[in-house]
Parts: sequence; C-alpha cells; structure tokens
Amino acid sequence: MPATSERTRLLPERDEVEPASVVRESEAHLRRVADSFPRSVWLIATIEFCERFAYFGIVGPMQNYMQNAMDDPLHPGGIGLGQAQATMINQGFLLWCFLTPSISAVVADQYIGRLKTIMYSSAIYSCGLVVLCLSSISLAYDIILSRLALLLALVLIGIGTGGIKTNVSSLIAEQITGPSETIRVTKYGEKVVVDRDLTIQSIFSMFFLFINVGSFAAAACTAIEQRYGFTMAFALPTVIFITGFTILLISKDGYISRAPESSVILHACRAFWIAIRHGGNLDYARPGTEDSAQRVPWDNSFVDDLKRISSACKVFLLYPFYWAACTQFATNFVSQASTMETHGIPNDILVFLDPVTAIILLPILDRIVFPYFERIGKPVDYVHRMTAGFMFCGAAMLYAAFVQWEIYAAPPCYNHPRARDCVGGSVPNQVSIYVQAPAYMLIATSEILAAVAGIEYAYTKAPASMKSLVMAVYLTTTSVGALLAVAVSPLTVDPKLVWMYITLSMGPLMAGVTIWSAPIAAPWW
Repeated sequence: MPATSERTRLLPERDEVEPASVVRESEAHLRRVADSFPRSVWLIATIEFCERFAYFGIVGPMQNYMQNAMDDPLHPGGIGLGQAQATMINQGFLLWCFLTPSISAVVADQYIGRLKTIMYSSAIYSCGLVVLCLSSISLAYDIILSRLALLLALVLIGIGTGGIKTNVSSLIAEQITGPSETIRVTKYGEKVVVDRDLTIQSIFSMFFLFINVGSFAAAACTAIEQRYGFTMAFALPTVIFITGFTILLISKDGYISRAPESSVILHACRAFWIAIRHGGNLDYARPGTEDSAQRVPWDNSFVDDLKRISSACKVFLLYPFYWAACTQFATNFVSQASTMETHGIPNDILVFLDPVTAIILLPILDRIVFPYFERIGKPVDYVHRMTAGFMFCGAAMLYAAFVQWEIYAAPPCYNHPRARDCVGGSVPNQVSIYVQAPAYMLIATSEILAAVAGIEYAYTKAPASMKSLVMAVYLTTTSVGALLAVAVSPLTVDPKLVWMYITLSMGPLMAGVTIWSAPIAAPWW
C-alpha cells in the first residue's frame, strides 16, 4: 500500500461499483479504501461478542471465586484456595484455552470444516457454562463436589473456546471474496480503489472492537457477584452465550466456509520432524529427498511456504513474554485490589477499564492517528505497533509494582496485607483501589497495538494454504505465556509481589527492544 494512501473509516459504507476490476497504472494514484462488510461478517462478529461476553463474564469473578473462602470477612468467595493456587489454576485454564486451538484447527481443516467445528465447540462450551453454574450451587452443600465440577467446567469451556477461537477469525475474513483491487465510484462522485487488504484490516479492527464490547461482561458479572452471588454472576454469561449459539444455528447456511481438506498442520508437523532429523534443514522434506520408499503428500511449493512462515513466525517467539504479563489483569490485579480500600465497589470490577480504554482508543488510532502518519509518509507498520504494544505492557507491570510497593508501605498490615493475624484480615491497607486504574489502561493500550497487530499479521501474511497453521502458532504463544506466568508463581505471595511484577515487566520490555532492533519482523516476500 502506498505511503500516501488514506485509510477509511472503521465502518465504511457501500457505494456504487464501477465495472472495472483491474487497477491500471493511470489509476494507481487513487485513494484506497476498505469495502463495506457483508451481513455474514456482522453475524460472525455478533457470535464472537457473545463468546467473549461469556468468557470474560466468568473470568471476571473467577479469581475471587477460587481464591477467597465463603466466610472471607471482606470479599466472600467460594473455593478458598488462596492467591497462589487460584492464580495457577487461572493460568492453567488460560494455557488450556490456547492449546486446544491447534487440535481444533486440525479437526476443522481435515474433517468437518470451520463452521461445523465452531458449532460443535459452541455446544461443548454451553455444557461447560451450565456445569460452572451448577458448581456454584453445589458449593453450599459439598465443597469437594463443587471443586470437581469447577475443574470439569473449565475443561469443557477450554475445549469450546479453543474450537471457536482458532476458526472464527479465519471464518470472518473468508467472507470477503472479491478481487484484491477494484475501482469504485462513491456516491460523491470520487473514483477510489477498493483494497481487499484494507478491508481485511478494517474487519479485524471491528472484530477486536466487538471483542472488547463483550469484555464489558466482566464489570457486569462482578457487580452481580457482589450483590447476588456467584450463581447469578455465572448465569448471565451462560444465557448470553446460548443466545449467540442460537444465532449461529439459525444463520448457519449464510456463511462462506472452505470445505475440509487434508490438514496442513499435520503435514507441517511431519515436514518439520523430517527437518529436525536432518539438522533443521527443511529441504530434506522435499519430495524424493527423504527415504525413497516413503512418499510425502506434498510438493515443493509446500516446503517453500513452510520455509517462508518459519522465517516470519520468528516474531511470535516474543509474544509469550507479552502474554505472561498481559494476562495479569484478570488474576493478580484482582488479588491486589482485594488488599486495597475499595470504597464499596467490587474488588474485581476495575477489569472493565480494559475494554473501555480499548473501545475509546481503537477508533482514534484507526481513524485519526494511523491515517495521519500515512499521509506524512511514515505509515505505522506491524513492527511499530508490536513494539509500542510490548512497551506499554512492560510499563503496566512496572506501574503495578509501584502500586504494590505503595500497598506494602501503608497501614495497618504493611507488607502482609489482610493477614489473619492483622485485625483478623478484615481491614485492607490504606491505599485506594482507584490507584490501579492506570495499569488497566496501559494493558488495554498494549492490546490495541500488539494483540491486533499479531492476529492481523498472522492472517494476512500467511500463504493461503497455511492460514490455520500460522493462526494456531500465534494462539499457542498465549499458552506459552501462561506457562511463563506459572513459572513466577512462587513470587505470588507477600511480601514478594513487587518482584513478581518487576520480573514480568522485563519480558515485554526486552521483547519490544528486540523487535525494534532486529530484522525478525521484516516482510517475507
């Protein structure tokens, strides 16, 4: 895309299409715009909204539910596992949610297709949400049964969200089937170039916007948790998700979906195994170069594509450090807030600042900031957005470390806030919960930049035959990030929490410096 081109609004209107479909050299100077979205794009985005509402609706109250006991004098919970164990289970759940996409991608590509995979995954997801509601009901009768039901619910929800996550972003992009460039005359008489890549970029921006609107569930469900208890808090996302599932079933015949083929992921795993056996050289996976008695079901172009994505996916090696820090907003941030003065609001309600910040900043960046840099000949590319996102994430962790230091310096319990031997654990340290707000806002800013750039990079830069593979690799980075977060769990106890946040900040900050200074994110074409 030329540096002088302008991006259009996030939600462009449909205009009159000119019969020409090829951009001639004399028309290369025309303004490039994104196309409007077909109905199926909006339906898929709505379904994703319902899924994200359900996910964040249960994640919001989950830390309190698992960490605090029912008789907690300040923030009543459920299971009573304590901060360290609750955080480990939450991170384990996150790891599971981002391991299942790879399995689901194989199922979708080779057996039943993306749409059916999403449908079956939604059914499993629904069952998991119902079991979660039942776990909170059984809590009053048998805490052991409640814990078992909770674990079963998390397993089912992880399978469901993995099946949806790995396929829905590709499915929504597949709804755009037009040529890469088309000449169009707008209703104002201006001749423009409709750019398919810009349309995909606008779709992913809108998609991320819907995800963040769905994230408001965390605020709604934490408020319900405080007033009506965990059963009602989990029931709301269950109802919303089943509504989205119903929309999917009713509209299932209106989507464009590729038929299942042989799984590129399985073939890629086999090709990489051949390469590993020969010192990492993928050329040994070419037809005729391995054991002559063993035939491989791919051609030389498949190996060429694998070599290209191997080079390009190096950038994803940095994302686990980002996710290890970024995911703290739903776990240790909530625990931190429980030791602060909440002024009558739920200690886990500030999670809503994440989607609010994203919803406000995303249109500003998309319609004002990025177009401005493009007009002055300095377009904001993937490297810029990823670098800035990593830096904002590292800054969020450093600020959280500062907040924790403030908590440890405050009475009455100082570096052991809400300890049972300090006023019975019923009095928080004298630091306002609102001091946390900048940390949530920094995390949200980082997601707008790094998370959107990552998923857009994964889809648009992958060869057509390997989009599922590259998307699965990108999603797997979150699982690795969860493992890194679990690795620092020994620091999730007082008075070591300051060092936990400082440790987590180092990863994204160093990743930001690396991606800016090293050529790993250079285009592969």
